[in-house]
Amino acid sequence: MSENPDRTPGASDKDAFKEYEQDLRKAERKVAGEIDPGARAVVVAIAVLLAMVSLVLPHTGSVTGLEVLSFAPEAAAERVTIVSKIFVYLVAVFGIVVSMLALLTRRWILAWIALCGCAIACVAGMLAWWSRNTPGVGGVQPPSGVGIGLVLGWISVFVLTFHWSRVVWARSSYHLAMEAERRRQAAEQEAYASALYHKDPEQPK
Repeated sequence: MSENPDRTPGASDKDAFKEYEQDLRKAERKVAGEIDPGARAVVVAIAVLLAMVSLVLPHTGSVTGLEVLSFAPEAAAERVTIVSKIFVYLVAVFGIVVSMLALLTRRWILAWIALCGCAIACVAGMLAWWSRNTPGVGGVQPPSGVGIGLVLGWISVFVLTFHWSRVVWARSSYHLAMEAERRRQAAEQEAYASALYHKDPEQPK
């Protein structure tokens, strides 16, 4: 059977290569949006549990983290500072809620948000600790020092920051490697398709 003279040599190969490249791009986008924490998921889950426990333990004196969150009168009596309130809110939002969502959905963007929030919580926790041992305006000393809830919450956000950073960095490195591989394969396919296109159709196979 004679070949169609209007058929461009290598056209079907180019179409196949383009379709393959599109599928590879779709797979790359899908992988880039997901995380696989592996064994770190257990450590992160334990750290989230510790962060939850820290809210029901004394943040300072007899005032718990939940009472700090709710602006209870007991918190005002203990002279809880704004940095302590910010720290507790960061623990609740990023250390617990966002971290749990990132574990359940395996979304990279949520892991990145959890990382940023927990990193800020580390700094806020240090300032909250400092505020419980430093005289305030007029040299007024806080009635109570650092509670076990503050210490446990601070440790938990440190653990979460470390492990979320490892998860996010691993995903970023994998994404860059996958993108480089896609570009390499696309260049090879383009060179092969170009060779087929310039091949003499009368040349024997």
